[in-house]
Amino acid sequence: MSKKTSLRDFQQYLADRLRSAQRGQVTSSLLGIRAGRENWLLDLSDSGEIIQQPPLTHVPLTKPAFAGLANIRGNLYSVTDFSLFRGGEATALNANARLLLIGTKLGSNAALLVSRMQGLKAVGDFEAIDRPADSPAWVAATYRDRNGEIWNKLSVRDLLADEAFMNIGA
Repeated sequence: MSKKTSLRDFQQYLADRLRSAQRGQVTSSLLGIRAGRENWLLDLSDSGEIIQQPPLTHVPLTKPAFAGLANIRGNLYSVTDFSLFRGGEATALNANARLLLIGTKLGSNAALLVSRMQGLKAVGDFEAIDRPADSPAWVAATYRDRNGEIWNKLSVRDLLADEAFMNIGA
């Protein structure tokens, strides 16, 4: 049976790893997430805070992928269902769903609603493969893991600069 870790312990572990990465002690750690049927990797320094999915306030006349607004410690965050944004199914709002606060470091209160966290990954566990030609600019690279699963690396900076991501109006 696998050992269960509390969300608080996991967040503390990630915060410690992020501090180590900022000091240059860890350079190869990536955060793995699952959005619908897709696996994604983010540089640990770009990943931001991970929280359980709070209540969302629906915003009328927005695209279906725009899940709504979340009040997180008094700050409003725009929440995008990353699976829906990618053309997949809506993220199930269950105990595994998480918000990944991606924009704070870059001056944007943006969050991604994802299906679940996949934990920390090492770059050495992946083999780089050709990125599909029709991939948006924010798909920085594509990898295959040892089990043959495909992982895309997300460039948060490029995603936040993408007009399709930022334009939420229906």
